[in-house]
Amino acid sequence: MISVIVTYKVKKDFVGRNKTNIQKFITDFEQLNTSLFQYNVFTKQDGITFVHHSLYKNEDIQKDVLNTASFVRFQKERDTLGLDEKPEIEFINLVAATKHQ
Repeated sequence: MISVIVTYKVKKDFVGRNKTNIQKFITDFEQLNTSLFQYNVFTKQDGITFVHHSLYKNEDIQKDVLNTASFVRFQKERDTLGLDEKPEIEFINLVAATKHQ
């Protein structure tokens, strides 16, 4: 199991556009075999810090998910237009979990 947390801040005027782009790639992710991965996006209380948490069964599904065209577009737009702070990427180890609904 691969578990990754990505945290970043965007400019205040980019928040809405970032949320729209996130919804686009989440919609596309739902067309994939979601029994092999889980992808969640949160905002912190400041409203400009986004936290993406992803779980992948293996590297193959991770590559498929991360190469989805809408996700690639989201990253490019976020990185070129919206970032206020560089993303922090953390690989974490899952110890236990409840089943996701």
